[in-house]
Amino acid sequence: MLLKEIKNIFHKELGKTYPKEEIDSFFYRCIEHYLKLERFVLAIQPELTLTKEEEQPLFEALSQLKRERPLQYILGTAHFMDLELHVNEAVLIPRPETEELVQWILEDVASRKSEVESRKSEAGNMDFYPSPLTILDIGTGSGCIAIALAKHLPHAKVYALDVSEKALEVARENARLNQVDITFQKNDILAPELEPELELKLDFDIIVSNPPYVRELEKEGMKNNVKDHEPSLALFVSDGDPLVFYSAIAQFGRTRLKEGGGLYLEINQYLGEETKALLKAHNFSEIELRKDIFGNDRMLKAIVPKGLPADGRGL
Repeated sequence: MLLKEIKNIFHKELGKTYPKEEIDSFFYRCIEHYLKLERFVLAIQPELTLTKEEEQPLFEALSQLKRERPLQYILGTAHFMDLELHVNEAVLIPRPETEELVQWILEDVASRKSEVESRKSEAGNMDFYPSPLTILDIGTGSGCIAIALAKHLPHAKVYALDVSEKALEVARENARLNQVDITFQKNDILAPELEPELELKLDFDIIVSNPPYVRELEKEGMKNNVKDHEPSLALFVSDGDPLVFYSAIAQFGRTRLKEGGGLYLEINQYLGEETKALLKAHNFSEIELRKDIFGNDRMLKAIVPKGLPADGRGL
C-alpha cells in the first residue's frame, strides 16, 4: 500500500477524536519509530509503497490510537527536554510544563554558581569550591525530572523517591539508558514514619516535586487518553484535601532543606494561591508563583529562610 494512503486512513479513522495537526504528528512519529523514515519522506517520494510487513505496526498503532491509548505508551517512548525516556502505564507521560519547572531550577543553579564564582574571584581564593549540590525528587515517576537534572548538573548528587515499585523500575531503566547516577528509593511522602529508611541523613539544596494534584471534580473535563490510561495514583487527589501532598512535602522540606535551600513544585493551576498560602504557613520565604507556556499558574518556588529553626530537624 502507498504510504500516503495509510496517512489518509489515519485521518479518516481518527478524525472524530483528534485534530488534524495531532493526527499528522501521530502518523509521522509512527513512521519515524517503526520505519526510520523522516517526516518529509512523502514530499520526496510521494509514491512510496510499503510491504505488508512494514504496514503492520502502523495499523496496530492506529488500532490502539482509536481506543485513545496515548501514543507514548504505544511506542514505549517519550521525549523530555533533550532526553528520550521509556514510558508505560506505570508512569505519567512527561509534559512540557514540567520541562519548564526543570529549566527554572537550572537557571537558578546557574545564577547561584555565577554568584559563587564572583565571590571566589573577589576573595582571590582559587581553591574554594562549593559542595556538590544535593537534590531530591519526590514522586519521580518516569524519572524525567531527576534524570534531566542529573544530566545537566553532572556533579550533583541526585536522589528520587516514589511510592510505586513499578514506576521505580521504569525510572531506574531510564537512568541507565541516559547514563546518569541517581539513588532511587521506594517510599511514601505521606508516611513520615518511614523516613529513616530513606538513607537521607543529609540535607538538601533543592527539593522538587510534581505530585498528584488533579481533584476528582476535575476528572470529568479531562481527555479520555489521560484519565483512562495514565496512572490514577500519580494524578488524582480527593476534593476534600487536594493539597495533601503539598502539605507533606512542605513539612519534609522544612526538616530536610538546608538554610537557603529551594523547594520547587508543579501545582494545580486552580490552586495556586492556596498552595502559596500553605508554603507561607510553613514559614517558607521568597515564594514565587509562575505561569506555564499556556498561561496557567503552574509552578511555585519557595526558600528556607536563613536563621529560622527547621521544623523538627533531626527527627
